[in-house]
Formats: sequence, C-alpha cells, structure tokens
Amino acid sequence: PPLRDEQPVLSVADLQLDRLRRQVRRGEDAVELQPREFEILELLMLNAGRVVTRTMLLEQVWSFHFDPGTNIVETHISRIRGKIDRGGDRPLIHTVRGAGYVVRAD
Repeated sequence: PPLRDEQPVLSVADLQLDRLRRQVRRGEDAVELQPREFEILELLMLNAGRVVTRTMLLEQVWSFHFDPGTNIVETHISRIRGKIDRGGDRPLIHTVRGAGYVVRAD
C-alpha cells in the first residue's frame, strides 16, 4: 500500500480530504475550508491517531520556528471544528491537553 503521505485521499471515519482536488467532505456534505485550514486539517489527517503539537502546526503550516505568542493555532482549529463537527456529528478533532491535537474517530 502507498505511504500515507502519498495517498491522494485521506479519510478518518466519514471525513475525506482530497489532496489533489483540495476538497473536503464530511459524509455527503462538502466542507469549505480556507487554504490555511486545509493545510492544518491535512497535517492532522496525515497523522491520524497521533498527537500533532502546536509547535508542529506553527512550523509546518506557518513556517514559524518560534512561538509567536498568539492563539493563531487555536483560532484556526476552532474554525475547522465549526465546519467539520457541526450538526451533532461525533467530533473528530480532539484537544489533548498540554500536548496538541489529534484527529480520530472514537
């Protein structure tokens, strides 16, 4: 099987991210994400089941090699959650206190 980072479509539960078309679906619904939100979700899904730290997100999505001291990560995660976990579906993006974020189907 191809390595996870070579897969054109990533999926966790009913969430699908098409890396070539840059489209996201949750079940039957298309999810509109801003480019930065897409990158964050892609990174989380590439690491499905593993914690992605705030530092990893800052480095890989924003190319910051320092903590800017803002809540930029939290703001974006919150926005993505609002788009993906809406409608009472079971949440897929989880906060791991003091560690970071993880995408998984519980």
